[in-house]
Amino acid sequence: MLYRVAAVAEGKDLYATLYAQRIFFVVTLQSKGASFEVVPLMDARHYAEQNLARARRDCPEAQAHWRQLFDQTFI
Repeated sequence: MLYRVAAVAEGKDLYATLYAQRIFFVVTLQSKGASFEVVPLMDARHYAEQNLARARRDCPEAQAHWRQLFDQTFI
């Protein structure tokens, strides 16, 4: 099972496994299905930090939610 950690780009999201939370995937949704790309921990953290900065700038009310997910996942 996977849980969403952060939005990466349009149609792309960062997910982590529930069981071993140190395995990360960038999932790209396409019309013909989804593709999964395994990413290292530091890349995943970078994507999540970018998402936090974007939320702080564009949608401050959602920033607390993304901060909580970031803290649960990386701290």
